[in-house]
This record gives sequence, C-alpha cells and structure tokens, in this order.
Amino acid sequence: MKLQDVGEFGLIELLRAKLQPVDQSVVVGIGDDAAVLSYDAAMNVLLTTDMLVEGIHFREDTIDFQSLGWKSMAASISDIAAMGGIPKHAVISLAIPPSYEILKLEQLYEGIAEIGRLHHTCIIGGDITKTNGPLVISVTLTGQTEQGQALLRSGAQVGDLVFVTNCIGGSAAGLACLQSDRRTLLTPDQQIKLLHFHQRPQPQVQAGRILAGSGFCSSCNDISDGLASELHEIASASGVSIRIEESRLPIDSSVRNFARIDGSDPVNWALYGGEDYQLTGTINPLGYASVLTEFQLHGLEMSIVGRVVQGTGVLLERLSGETIPLAASGYNHFTT
Repeated sequence: MKLQDVGEFGLIELLRAKLQPVDQSVVVGIGDDAAVLSYDAAMNVLLTTDMLVEGIHFREDTIDFQSLGWKSMAASISDIAAMGGIPKHAVISLAIPPSYEILKLEQLYEGIAEIGRLHHTCIIGGDITKTNGPLVISVTLTGQTEQGQALLRSGAQVGDLVFVTNCIGGSAAGLACLQSDRRTLLTPDQQIKLLHFHQRPQPQVQAGRILAGSGFCSSCNDISDGLASELHEIASASGVSIRIEESRLPIDSSVRNFARIDGSDPVNWALYGGEDYQLTGTINPLGYASVLTEFQLHGLEMSIVGRVVQGTGVLLERLSGETIPLAASGYNHFTT
C-alpha cells in the first residue's frame, strides 16, 4: 500500500495507532491545532529539535525503518539527557515522497513508540507533508529539569576532570561494519553488537539525571558529532583548554577487534565518528568518587579521559607520549 492510497488523514490515523497513550501532563494531545501541556512550576522546561534527511543522515541499506524511528527519537532524547533533564513530549513531522510504502512508515512509528515507552515520552502531535525529494524526519522534544539544575557547556573550570559515559566509537564502527565485506569475519553476535551501536543508540538519561543532581558536574554535552567536536564546544563556551589521553578513551573491545580486521583506526572512530549519543563533560574532582558510586549503583559506566587546563582548544596525549592539538572535525553539515 502506497501513501497516495490512504492520503494524509488516513496516514495520521494509521500512525497514531502505533503510539502509546499520553500521560496526565497532556491536557490536549493529537487532534487539535496545538497540544496543551501542564508543567510543574518548580521545573525548567527544555526544548530541542533534530532533523534527519534520507541520503544525508541515513540510507535504507544501512538501517531498517523501526531502528530509524528509534534513532530519530534517540538524537533528541540525548539532547535532553545532556541538560540533565527528563524527556517528556514530542511532535514528529515528516516530509514524505508520495510513492513511499505505508509499511515502512508504520515501522518507523513502531520504533518511535518503542523508545518513547522506554523513556516515558509521549508523542503529542506533528505534521505530514508531501515532498518530491527524500524522506525528512523532524523531531521536536520537550523535557524538564529542576529549577537552576540544567547542565550547560559553559561551566568547566581549570582542574576539573573530563568524563565520558559508557563507550564511544561504536556507531561509526557499526556503520563501517555494515559497509564492509570483512564483517563476515566476525561472529553473528559480534556483528549484532556493532549494528546496535549504530542503529539503536542508548541515550544516557539516567546518567544525566545523576550528574545534574550531584551538584558536581560543571559542564555537559552529548556526543552526536564526535568526542573531539563536543569537547571543543565545551572548551570554547567555558574559556578553557581540555587535555585528554588516548590511553583512557573508553572503546569497546568489539570496536577495537573490528578495526583490526578492517584496517581502521578505532581512536579516529571514537574522536570523530559521532552518533554515539553518550555524554561527555567535566566534573569537580572532589565529587567524582560519589558520582561514580551512584553510577555503579545504577549499572552505569563513566571513564575519566582527561582534565581541564588553562588555555584554549583541545589537546590529545598519544600513546607515544606526544601531545598534539586535536582538530574539532566532528560532523558539520556544510563542510562535511
């Protein structure tokens, strides 16, 4: 069944059926010109938006549509996580070629609903339009955090420790795996793990909540464009320099193993690959032990990869002991 067979309003009803019921904070949801929300006055409202364009952010040969729905939402949820917030309500807008299969769009919304359920996030509206170009997915998401507790990029202080949650480089490794004939040298379980890094990233909402509540996290950013780019943003916003060590970068063994098979550099994936949707930032060393303990109690991982120093830019200490300036080459839509 094609889009032109059901029309705009038929499609809306089909996709609406894929979504979970709204929560009590939604006064008016899908069906009117705008949603009506009720927020707690003691909380700050967060708002973020992300857009994915077929051929630029994704291709059908590297991701299935249910995973695409998941990943579309994950990008915005990760933005809220980086601010220390709780994701709440999303509106989804699609620009769709008329010849698109309805099944693909239903699968897209199944993925959106799946990650929405996991993070208790309600879809409350959106828009659909026809395009003669590629499929475009736009997600706008609200969140909330306690008054005055939002994590920013601009608070890093000289002497702070630089952290990364979980592991990085996995998404780039997963994409490389999908595009490489050498993936057949991996076991099925190894392939699945790498594909999940790329197709099913896990936004670090709980980690962000712990960091925000600790009072010790001085800056935070989500790793969407690559660790190097995110650290440059923190250094620039905070007026400091950041020095990290190659030996401390948390790179999963499956990523290192595939890099060896593929003849690739896992450190390059970690620094410049992007789409890991982990968190990086800075933390007061006096509070590190207590934050790490809280992470461990919740089954979360955090690695210290460097320190904030005086100066500008980001420096990398190589395994050889040489220290080099690290370019801020992460993904840039207009130069990449």
